[in-house]
Formats: sequence, C-alpha cells, structure tokens
Amino acid sequence: MQTVNSAFQECDQLVRDFEKVIAKPLIKKSNVYYTGIDLGTAYIVLAVLNENYQPVAGAYRFANVVKDGMIVDYIGAIRIVKELKQELEEKLGTELIFASAALPPGTFTLDSGAIKHVVQGAGFEITKLLDEPTAANAVLKIKNGAIVDIGGGTTGIAILKDGEVIYVADEPTGGTHFSLVIAGAYKLSFDEAEQYKRNPQNHRELIPVLRPVIEKVSSIINRHVQEYSVKEIYLVGGTCCLAGIETIIAKQTKLPTYKPQNPMFVTPLGIALNCTQEIQ
Repeated sequence: MQTVNSAFQECDQLVRDFEKVIAKPLIKKSNVYYTGIDLGTAYIVLAVLNENYQPVAGAYRFANVVKDGMIVDYIGAIRIVKELKQELEEKLGTELIFASAALPPGTFTLDSGAIKHVVQGAGFEITKLLDEPTAANAVLKIKNGAIVDIGGGTTGIAILKDGEVIYVADEPTGGTHFSLVIAGAYKLSFDEAEQYKRNPQNHRELIPVLRPVIEKVSSIINRHVQEYSVKEIYLVGGTCCLAGIETIIAKQTKLPTYKPQNPMFVTPLGIALNCTQEIQ
C-alpha cells in the first residue's frame, strides 16, 4: 500500500522539521517551550516546541526502562529523561519547564501515576497526560479510521469517528517480539538483533522472517476493528519503520493501510502539541 498519502503532507513536514532540529536545534528565543516526552519500550524521545508549537529541538535514546507499555525501571527512566532534558537545555540555553507525556491506551489506572512521577522526577512540571494514539492524531489529524501505534512492546489501537476517539485497546506484541524472532533466526543476541533490525538495508531480507509476527499484529488489529466500520488504517510507532510492514498488514486486514515517512516521531510530536502551561 502507499506510504505517503496527501493527508500526511503536513505530518511529514512536521517530522522533517523535527529531524532537522534534532541535528541542529533552533536557538531563537521563545517566551515558552513545550516538551513532549515519549517513554517507549525501545526509545525515550523528547520533542521540544516553541511558543508557536514549532519544533526547535529534540533528542532520543535507546532504553530498556519500559516493558509491554509499563515502566519497569523507574529510577532509570528518571535518569534518562533528566539527562536528555539537561542536554537540550544546554543546547537551547534555557530551562525547560512544561512537559506532557503519554501512555498506551487502557493503562491509565495502572501506570499513569508512575509516568507522572518520572516526568516530575526529571524536573518538569507535567501539564497533560494522554493516550498515545490520541497524541498521534494531533499530528495525523485523522477524522475516521484506526490509528495503530506499534511500539517496542505493545500494539495500541484507537478507532476514530468524526475526529473523536470512540474505542481504544492495547495488546502486548511489538518491536521486542520482532527482535526476539530475528535473534532466534540469525543466532544473534537480543541487542545485536535490535541493531540488525534498525538498519534499513536489512529490511527486505527480514520481511519473510518477520512475516508471522506481522501477521499476528494484523490479527490483533482485525479483532479490534471488526465491530466498527473502519475503512482505513494509519500506522505510527518506531516498529512501523520496517519497510513493507504496511503491505502485509493491508493484505491481512483487507483495509487500505498508510504510514507517514518516519512513523517513530509522530507520537512524541503529538504529545508535545498537547503540552500547555496549565499544570495538572
């Protein structure tokens, strides 16, 4: 299926702008800065926007502090977020105060307190806590369809009707499972498999190896969308960077499946777009 839809033009431009400021931050004074914190299973991403909600800086780091959407290394999470915060503050020459964060759908009662404490423990004032697919839609601006966020540990699904989220679900299966399959197939350690997976030059040969896991993700999607008149699927999350994943999901679900050019940064940017100066 196609990877760049006309609906993604604004999204892709925002992501391109963010990729540029990760490499070279915009050192132009802003009255306020808004930070989005994405605590992923594989990566922790910080996205910083200025007073006009335009990207000015960003940083990310591979981390093992979250498993299946839940924080398992609380101290480690605080340490990494604090270090990334300090790194960006030094580059921008200012203190970052306000932040928003997100968590997989359906986990608010289980983990919202932990995520809030991580953000505060790193030195931020938290202003918004929302679910990841809703955050992603702040960038995608989808009116109807299913947003599927395939992260490192879980697959989150949000079904939208007339721009409103009417159903959310989250199930364990994501990039971690992809890496475990690669490790087994190629006799690699888990970390080596992670590195191998991240190299786009290996994606073509990995697709047949990973097809059973992608089909499992597709079956999860099918199970959750079957009761709703979903016409299209939109993919986000770092695991969706795998070239060709959208083609298999489209074939298995029999639904048009789209993904932006870099699905890894959609949710962090959406989290940042939801940040305000009103402390919760």
